[in-house]
Amino acid sequence: MFDLYVRGLASGALIVTLISVARSRVAPHVRLVTALVSLSIIAWLLTENTQAWAMTGHSVLLVLISAPAGGLFWLFVRSVFDDRKLAPWDWAPAGVLLLSALLSFAVAEPDYDGVWIANNLFAAALAVHAGYLILKGEAGDLLEGRRRLRGVLLGLVSLYVIVEVVTAFGLRLGLPGAWLQLEVGQPLGAAIFCVLMLAICVLILQARPEVFGAARPPKAADDLAAEPGIDARAEAADLVLLDRLRAAMDAEAWRREGLTIGLLAEELQVSEHRLRRLINRRLGYRNFADFLNSRRIAAAQARLADPAQADRTVAVIAFDLGYGSLGPFNRAFRAATGTSPTAWRQDRLKASPNPGEAR
Repeated sequence: MFDLYVRGLASGALIVTLISVARSRVAPHVRLVTALVSLSIIAWLLTENTQAWAMTGHSVLLVLISAPAGGLFWLFVRSVFDDRKLAPWDWAPAGVLLLSALLSFAVAEPDYDGVWIANNLFAAALAVHAGYLILKGEAGDLLEGRRRLRGVLLGLVSLYVIVEVVTAFGLRLGLPGAWLQLEVGQPLGAAIFCVLMLAICVLILQARPEVFGAARPPKAADDLAAEPGIDARAEAADLVLLDRLRAAMDAEAWRREGLTIGLLAEELQVSEHRLRRLINRRLGYRNFADFLNSRRIAAAQARLADPAQADRTVAVIAFDLGYGSLGPFNRAFRAATGTSPTAWRQDRLKASPNPGEAR
């Protein structure tokens, strides 16, 4: 009964979160992914409990709903922490896990063991990559609520998924040891997972507008109005800091390779927390890379459209603007313009009186 209770508690928290996000004004793809991953985890919790599994009549549908949980969790991480729209191929990992579940019904031993092993190893790899994605953007994340959520997801959930895979292999191989109780099908494992789900759901509900909200367009300093609850002195201090920040950017601080928000805060002699808050709440950026790219891509467009610089390669221009490699520049440029730097340059130089040679 305790095991059923904790699973029901986790399922209830997931349902509340699902409903809350579904009723909000977040992007449709975020609502969809949140709903799917919540339902898939609930189904997984039910299939891992003997009593619940028996009460559902060993439902094949329940197994299929639970199968893509690892892929949907990875998709949730991408949609929440990457600040970009999902591409069709982002759904592929969840589809692979679903297909492997379907395949498991069609094969017999010993082929079933191979499908089961491949499925669990793939789910573990997705958890590791999800942790990497969360960690990669942590330093430049300007949303405090999302930074707190990163800690829980990275430090605990991704780790627990890996532990779950290891213990599942241990149980399947018949290995001895109390450590096998960490498997989610066991009461202890279910209780740990329940705590993790409750922590995540609470953080999401507390920071939902901040975590899931769309980026606000940057505003000019003259258009900034005082936020509710902020006194005049804080408002004046923010505007002074904003002027200093703009001065640093106008002096092309953004061209420095490896510039981080920590280094910029040190240069401006303010706390990193305050600078994060200023760039996010005053200028509308959700991560520091987008803030830098707003300057870098504008400068790149000017140089790529200049016939006098037609002999400079795209790579040279990218490095001169502070990018450490060509890949991040190409991705940032395409995200801002919808096309590659080379194609953009060719179009602009063709329209120029002296087009030169695009490289």
